[in-house]
Amino acid sequence: MKDPTAAVRLRQTQNADGGWGYFPGKQSWLEPTVYAAVALAGDPAADRAWTLLKSWQASDGGWRPSADVQVPSWGTSLCVSLAESRGEFGEPFQKGVAWLLTSAGSEGPLWQRFLFRTKLFGEPDRNLDLKGWPWKPDTASWVEPTAHALVALKHASAKLPSRKLRERVRIGEAQLLDVRCRDGGWNYGSHAALEVDLVAFPETTALALIGLQGHPDLGKSLDLASRMARETTSPLARGWLTIALRLNGADVPQSTAEIASSPETMIAALSIIAEDKVQFFRTGAAATT
Repeated sequence: MKDPTAAVRLRQTQNADGGWGYFPGKQSWLEPTVYAAVALAGDPAADRAWTLLKSWQASDGGWRPSADVQVPSWGTSLCVSLAESRGEFGEPFQKGVAWLLTSAGSEGPLWQRFLFRTKLFGEPDRNLDLKGWPWKPDTASWVEPTAHALVALKHASAKLPSRKLRERVRIGEAQLLDVRCRDGGWNYGSHAALEVDLVAFPETTALALIGLQGHPDLGKSLDLASRMARETTSPLARGWLTIALRLNGADVPQSTAEIASSPETMIAALSIIAEDKVQFFRTGAAATT
C-alpha cells in the first residue's frame, strides 16, 4: 500500500499557510491538513500545520473546517486526536474535548419522534434515542463523524476522565452498533431506509471499526472488511480498511487490484498512516467491554 514518494509529495505540496488542500495547490482544509500532519509527524511541516489548525479553533472549543468557514464541525475530533498524539494537553485540547461532549446528533423534533412511536408513520429505521455525532451542529448523526468523535474521546479519557465522558462514549458506541447493516458493515448513516436494507460501504465500514475497536461483537464485520480490502479498487478505501483491520488485530489481505499512486493529499497521507502511523487511531478496548 505504501507509496515511497508520498512523504516527498506531501512536503512539496504544503501550502504557504502551513496547511494542505485536498489536491495540490488548492485551499487548505482541516481534514487533509490533519492527516498530512499525522503522516509527517516529527517533521517541521507537521508543526507548521498544527500552528495553522490552532488558529481555526473558535472560542467555544470547536474547530472550523477552513479559514473561510465559521461554523464548527466534526473536524474538532481530528484536532483533539492530533493534539493528544503530539502530547499537547493544554487549552486547545481541553476546550475541544468539552465541545465534543456537548455535540450530539439531532435525530428529529419531539413531535416527529412521537408520531413514529405511535406508529402513524411506521417504525423508524434506527433508535432515535441513541445519539452519535453530526457533521455540523443541529443536524443528524452520521457514521463517520461518530467514529472520529469516539476515537478522540477515548484518547482524551486518559487525561480528562469523567463519568460524562464515559457515558457519552458508551452511547456513541451503541449508536454505531444500532445502525450496522445486515451484512455486518456500515452505510453512511443507517442500516435501512424506508424499511429497505442498505448495503455497507468500505470506507464507512472501516471507520466504524476504528471507532469500535476492541468491541467483542465485530467478527462478522471484520470478515466483511477483510473481503472489502481484498476486492476494492479505491486507494482511499484500501487505506482505511488497512488501518481498521490492523487496529482490530486482523490480517490485511493482499489486494486483488492494482492501485496507482494519486495526487490527492488524503490518499498520500493515508498510504503512510496505514503502514507506519496506525497508532494515531489506537484507543484500546471499547467502553462497553
